[in-house]
Amino acid sequence: MAPSTESVVHVNFSNPRSFATKFKSHLKETFFPDDPFRQFRNEPPLRRTKKALQYFVPIFEWLPKYTFSMFKYDVLAGITIASLAIPQGISYAKLAEIPPIIGLYSSFVPPLVYAVFGSSRSMAVGTVAAVSLLIASTIGDVVSPTDDPTLFLHLVFTATFITGIFQTALGLLRLGILVDFLSHSTITGFMGGTATIICLQQLKGFLGLRHFTTKTDVVSVVRAIFSHRNEWRWESAVMGVCFLLFLLFTVQLRKRLPRLFWVSAVAPIVTVLIGCIIAYFLRGHDAIQTVGHLKKGLNPLSIGYLNFNPKYLTAVVKAGIITAILGLAEGIAIGRSFAIMRNEQTDGNKEMIAFGLMNILGSFTSCYLTTGPFSKSAVNFNAGCRSAMSNVVMAFCMMLTLLFLAPVFSYTPLVALSAIITSAMLGLIKYDEAYHLFKVDKFDFCICMAAFFGVTFVTMDVGLMLSVGLSIVRALLYVARPATVKLGNIPNSTLYRDVEQYPAATSFPGVLVLQLGSPIHFANSTYIRERILRWINEEEDVSSPKGTNVEHVLLDLGGVTSIDMTGIETLVEVLRNMQAKGIKMGLVNPRTEVLEKLMAAKFIDIIGQEAIFLSIDEAIRASQFSLNVWTQKDGVDKDHVPDTKGLL
Repeated sequence: MAPSTESVVHVNFSNPRSFATKFKSHLKETFFPDDPFRQFRNEPPLRRTKKALQYFVPIFEWLPKYTFSMFKYDVLAGITIASLAIPQGISYAKLAEIPPIIGLYSSFVPPLVYAVFGSSRSMAVGTVAAVSLLIASTIGDVVSPTDDPTLFLHLVFTATFITGIFQTALGLLRLGILVDFLSHSTITGFMGGTATIICLQQLKGFLGLRHFTTKTDVVSVVRAIFSHRNEWRWESAVMGVCFLLFLLFTVQLRKRLPRLFWVSAVAPIVTVLIGCIIAYFLRGHDAIQTVGHLKKGLNPLSIGYLNFNPKYLTAVVKAGIITAILGLAEGIAIGRSFAIMRNEQTDGNKEMIAFGLMNILGSFTSCYLTTGPFSKSAVNFNAGCRSAMSNVVMAFCMMLTLLFLAPVFSYTPLVALSAIITSAMLGLIKYDEAYHLFKVDKFDFCICMAAFFGVTFVTMDVGLMLSVGLSIVRALLYVARPATVKLGNIPNSTLYRDVEQYPAATSFPGVLVLQLGSPIHFANSTYIRERILRWINEEEDVSSPKGTNVEHVLLDLGGVTSIDMTGIETLVEVLRNMQAKGIKMGLVNPRTEVLEKLMAAKFIDIIGQEAIFLSIDEAIRASQFSLNVWTQKDGVDKDHVPDTKGLL
C-alpha cells in the first residue's frame, strides 16, 4: 500500500483582476445583492421579455395562476379591510388637517396601483397616523390649514407627489440602503413618541374643543387644552370614553381569542355608524361636532393643483422626503414580517417602486400619502388574504362608498374619530420593547429615548433626526474602533478563538496571533496600528519574566473585507516597527480584494510571499519551525522540531 501524502494548498497569488471586473463585482454587491437578473440568463429573447415583464409588473406573475378559491378568501379580506379603511381614512385625514373625503379618496386609487406593482400578498394599502401628523406639522409651518385650507391641501398633494418621485427613484436606483439608517430603536422611539402626542391631541375631540394649537409638542398641546377650559363639553367626553372603552375591549378580545380578530376589525366602522345615528338624532345640538358634508363621487383630478412655488417649496420637499423614508421603512418592514410568516419573499426595491407610483398617481387624483399600515395589513393577513386582489376588492368597496354612501358619514362625530385614533395609537407605544432594549443594549435604548423625547417635547422631525444622528454616530464608532482580539488554540483541536471568550485557549511561546475583524481604511488605521503595537507591548510584559519574547506576530485578515491606501501604509508602518524590534510579521488568509491591493502596492514584495499563510495552523507551525531552527543553533535537541513538511 502506497504511503499517504499530505496535500498542501498554497495561497493564490494569481494576477489581480482587471478594473472592469472588480468594478462590476462591486457594483453588483452594492446595488444588486439579490441578483435579480439571474432568472433572465440563458433564456430565449421572447421568454426573457416575458420574465422581465413579470418581474417589473408582479400582477402578470400571479394573475395567470389566480383561482376562484383564492378569490373567495380575498373578497372576505377585502371587505374586512374596507370596513377599517373608511373610519381610518376619515380619522387620519382630520389628523392631517385636510378634508375627510380626501382620506376616503386615498383608499381607492392607491390600492389599485399597488395591486399591479406590489410584491407582497399580505400588504393592505392605506393612510397612517404618524405620516398624517408629520405632513400637517411640516406644511403647517408655512401655511395655516384654517386660514388658507385650499393652499394647504394643494401643498399636501405636492408633498405626496415629491414623496412618490423620491420613493420611485430609490427603487429604480436600488438605494434601499438609505432606509436602513432607520434602525429598529429609532422606529420604536419615533412611533411611541408620535403615538403619545397624537393621543394628547385627541383630547380636542374628546373635550369638544373648537380652538386648538397647531404645534405638536406636549407642552403646547397641554397648554392649549387647559387654556380653553371654557369650551370643555361633558357630553362629548362621555361619548368619547364609551367609544374608547368599546374599542379597547375588542382589542383585548382579539388578543385573548385570536379567531375573533374580525370583531376588532369591524369595531371602528361600528363605532362610526353608532356615532352617526346618535349625531343624527342630536343634530342641531352643538355639543357633538361632526365631520360635515361629504360629497358623492369618485376622485377628482388634482394634477393641476400641484404647487411648486419657491416660497413653499422647502417645506414641501422636507415633508415629502421625510414622509417618504418613514413610509418606506414602515411598509417594507411590515411586508417582510408577514412574508416571513408565510415563508415568502418580498423585494424591497419593487416595494419602493410600487409605493412611489401609487403616491405619484395618488397626488394626481386627490389622494395624500399612503403606505402599508400595520393595523390594516394585520387584519388583511388574519382575514386569510391570498394575493394583492384583496386591495382591489377594498378599492371596489371604497368606490361604492364614494358613489352612494359618502353622505351617510357626514354625521360622523369627531369624538368617535378621536376614540378610533386613540385606540390605534395606544398599541404603538411599546413599553415592553423599550424595556427589552434597556436590558439588551443601553445605547439602543438611548437612541430609542432620543427619538421619543425629541418627538414629544420638540418636533417630529427633530426627534427623528436626533435619533438617526445617534445611530450614525454609533455606526461610525464601530467603524473607527473595530474589534481586534488575541487568538489562542482550543486544546486538542485546530481551532483558534478569542482568549477572553475562551480562557482555556492556549498561546504559543514567542508567537502572537491577532484577528482583525473589519475593513482597514483611513478612519480606523491609526487605531489598528496603535492596538497592534499595544498587544505586542502587553504580550512582552507578560512574557519577559518567563524568558520568552514575542518573535512572530500573525495577523488574521479573514474578516478584513477591504483595505485602502491608508490601511496599506499602516501595515507598512507596523511592519517597520516590528522589524526594528526584531519581530517577524505574517498575514493569514487575506481575501481576494485585500490581497490584490497588497500586491498592487508592492507590500507583498516587501514582506515576502513566504509570510502569507492560508490558515492560522499553518502559520503557527511555520513560526514554531523558525523558532526551533534558531534554538537548534543554540544546542536544542532536533527531536523537538515539529513536522512542517511542505510548509516552507
